[in-house]
Amino acid sequence: MSDTNQQYDIAVGQCKEIFLKKTKDYGTSWRVLRTISVVDQILIKALRIRNIQDLNTQKVGDDIPSEFKGIINYGVIGLIQLEFGKSAIEELPVNQVDVLYHKYIDFAKSTMLDKNHDYGEAWRDMSQQSFADLILVKLLRIKQILSNDGKTLISEGIDANYVDIINYAVFALILMEEGKH
Repeated sequence: MSDTNQQYDIAVGQCKEIFLKKTKDYGTSWRVLRTISVVDQILIKALRIRNIQDLNTQKVGDDIPSEFKGIINYGVIGLIQLEFGKSAIEELPVNQVDVLYHKYIDFAKSTMLDKNHDYGEAWRDMSQQSFADLILVKLLRIKQILSNDGKTLISEGIDANYVDIINYAVFALILMEEGKH
């Protein structure tokens, strides 16, 4: 489990570095995104991963690890947007974005550790294709929740789905780093 902790931190550290640099370049222009738009951004990335996997070729420079990193960062954006409640044309200071990023990654990691305890790190035996497919399932679930006015009867909410999306993408990065994918 200590390897997983360290590997998780390294993978997320790379994502956070990209996120904060893009925040410095673009500001928090993502604050204007509504939940469905965040979901669609992740959907585009997950479908691209799936297409590259199926075709075994790509024409655009961003590779599969870059797309998983983007999924993680959009997952964090989704969680931040849920906290703020409404999208807005609003600029947040980089230090506040850093704190928010850390908050939601810590929450995702805590959830991962709890699930790893119960599932025994079963994700280590999963394929990269499964991670892409499971991310797509979670996105479709979020879309259904949105069409139900954000309500569920017995299922997890949008936030839990974002957390799972983040963790599936981190798992894929860890396994790629280990050379298993």
